[in-house]
Amino acid sequence: MKVGFAGLGIMGAPMASNLLKAGFDLRVYNRTASRCEPLVARGAKAYSTPAELAAESDVVITIVSDTPDVEAVLFGENGLASGLKAGAVVVDMSTISPTRTVEFSKRLAEQGVSMLDAPVSGGDKGAIAGTLSIMAGGDKATFDRCMPLFEAMGKNVVYTGVSGNGQKTKMVNQVVGSVNLIAMCEGLRIAKKAGLDPEKTLDAVGGGAAGSWIWTNLGPRVVKDDFAPGFMIKLQQKDLRLASELVEDLGMDAPGTKWSYELFTKALEMGLGDDGNQGLYKVWQD
Repeated sequence: MKVGFAGLGIMGAPMASNLLKAGFDLRVYNRTASRCEPLVARGAKAYSTPAELAAESDVVITIVSDTPDVEAVLFGENGLASGLKAGAVVVDMSTISPTRTVEFSKRLAEQGVSMLDAPVSGGDKGAIAGTLSIMAGGDKATFDRCMPLFEAMGKNVVYTGVSGNGQKTKMVNQVVGSVNLIAMCEGLRIAKKAGLDPEKTLDAVGGGAAGSWIWTNLGPRVVKDDFAPGFMIKLQQKDLRLASELVEDLGMDAPGTKWSYELFTKALEMGLGDDGNQGLYKVWQD
């Protein structure tokens, strides 16, 4: 299987690296071409346009920032669609609009190309370790065909149903994670104000019913004033905007989604967009 990979950012680069490690015949593209170099040094082949990448690939994986970026890499000038052959597969692992995902899937189907939406969760640590949670929507037979790829990048791979369901599942993930993150920030703020030992607080709470991935992985970073991004605030804010649009379309009252979106928007306005999600803690600092 010839695998193309477009988008070598914080998540994409280690995911592509794991595909190489698993022995896949890998082709890569990135707008900043220099990001391809470490993978090329290990045996990948780089291409200068998405169209050229697509023409030499059976399956193309994309992971970029937002819905317009996916549309551009698919259908823009020299986009993937202009190089894809009938029978090829696009696996979009970005987090984007579920509605637009269905539209993109239909456009690709018109030229005989299948599309899966397979966003991920687990941050840069999960991407590096190959332990991502992958939630995939689309044709089941296509999902089964791509399972070896998913298994090289993730540990928890779930087929969620029809096209768009992967993105909808990711919206649920982002809402739950964001509310959990807010709780972590508030808990550590209370601990600090109460004069508690932060390390002991992390241990005590992490071993009980309130323990979580967020508490265990991001709490220690807050305590150490480490706000380097595993996943950036500006991307989380974008995801929560998409989640807000989904719950509005569903006609739901979703206060956690609204609250999270407002706080991440405030963090963005404060200039914290390039911080890791744990940087939300700074919203309440003097």
